[in-house]
Amino acid sequence: MKLIVGLGNPGGKYARNRHNIGFMALDRIASDHGFGAWKGKHQGSISEGRFGSARAVLLKPETFMNLSGQSVQAAMRFYKLEPADVIVLHDEIDLAPAKVKCKTGGGHAGHNGLRSIHAHIGPDYDRVRLGVGHPGHKDAVPGYVLRDFPKADEEWLDDVLRGISDGAADLAAGDTSKFLNAVAMRVNPPRSGTGTKGPKPAQKQATPPPPPRSQRPPNRQNPPCKN
Repeated sequence: MKLIVGLGNPGGKYARNRHNIGFMALDRIASDHGFGAWKGKHQGSISEGRFGSARAVLLKPETFMNLSGQSVQAAMRFYKLEPADVIVLHDEIDLAPAKVKCKTGGGHAGHNGLRSIHAHIGPDYDRVRLGVGHPGHKDAVPGYVLRDFPKADEEWLDDVLRGISDGAADLAAGDTSKFLNAVAMRVNPPRSGTGTKGPKPAQKQATPPPPPRSQRPPNRQNPPCKN
């Protein structure tokens, strides 16, 4: 069984914040895959369901971002899971908007939600890094991630969320290549045809019209008669 965690802050005030893209992703997965109604448990909201025969639990910690690890640890203990059974989806300022990457282990890179999870269960869990872009200066980061996605981002955001849902079963099964391909098919769908062009056919040169009869040279095989 997999515990799939989406990071964010609870409450309508934060619902469309960049920091809440993890919550958004889980909402889309639960809706598209027919998971159960959200219930308040383990200091968060959970929704249970299956990808085929594989059971999964979706968790949105409601401790606020800085204490996310408390909720994750409580759910792990209840379901008797190890860090390797946990997948965390979170916003990533070090990736461009619409970029998605997967990672196992490593540091928290200053992300307060990951920092809390590290402190409670260690670093050896899987992550899905969801690019939201960088404001340009580190001092601007807190205000940037706690602001709503602008309207200009709505198209790529919807594509990313749909792609995550499309590939959720592969993500739960540990096939990150198929998962990332599902996201890419939404964000950058292939164009019709191969997209390559063959060499252009040689253009035929137009045959010039014959000259007027008065300008034609005499027929050498049949010279004019002499008087």
